Amino acid sequence: FRVMTSHDLLSHDAFLTSTERMPLLFIGHGNPMNAVEDNAFHRTWQELGRTLPRPKAILSISAHWITTDATLITAMPHPKTIHDFGGFPRILFEQHYPAPGSPRLAEETKHVVKHPTVELDHSWGLDHGTWSVVKPMYPEANIPVLQLSIDYGKPMRFHYEIGKQLKALRERGVMIIGSGNIVHNQQRIKFEGGDPYDWAIEFDSKIGDALVRKDDQAILDFQKLGPLAKLAHPTYDHFLPLLYTLGAVDKQDSMSFFTNSFDLASVSMRSVLYR
Repeated sequence: FRVMTSHDLLSHDAFLTSTERMPLLFIGHGNPMNAVEDNAFHRTWQELGRTLPRPKAILSISAHWITTDATLITAMPHPKTIHDFGGFPRILFEQHYPAPGSPRLAEETKHVVKHPTVELDHSWGLDHGTWSVVKPMYPEANIPVLQLSIDYGKPMRFHYEIGKQLKALRERGVMIIGSGNIVHNQQRIKFEGGDPYDWAIEFDSKIGDALVRKDDQAILDFQKLGPLAKLAHPTYDHFLPLLYTLGAVDKQDSMSFFTNSFDLASVSMRSVLYR
């Protein structure tokens, strides 16, 4: 018997086994009720789970785990389900997603991401930006799921460069999911429904066009759109997961949109699949 070193962990880790390149997604998660309602968004997520290659693990970058001067990764074997919202029906608070974690994959991610230093976290869990979309995809909860936090104060390229480093995990059976929204203005939500705002449609279209053109720089520079960007994102926490997804794109990937509609008038549900 001997104590295993970090090198041993990596050498024996199942996640180092080469696989087909796993799909990469940016999912517009929107209203938490999408996790439980039988609507078009929920059914689309279910279909993804049925049709995409089954991953060995999922790494989620959720808009709802914001940190300051640190990039953390969940490293516990059994992450808790976090109900990080208020004012919703009881059924939403009764939802649990007991997917396992993976301390070994957390350790591997530390080695893959050279800058910044990724720190292991044992207190967070799976917030609704993650479980609301992953639960419909994989309801059996038998695939390890980890979350990577977002260091909000850093420049846009910082997040994009982390995504570039995470790309290597796709060749090792890990599906990477960015979970946010391309337009997200809670102050302008129309709970009674109605057509999306003109400014929301314009911003969503500009980002959608840039995605089609593969113009990553235009997306990184979204704040140059000035008042339009500020309307689309009074705070840009829901935009940042898209940058991680963009960084993890492989040059051989094909891109498609699997949702391109709006919810509550001021939330774009546009979602992107790379495979």
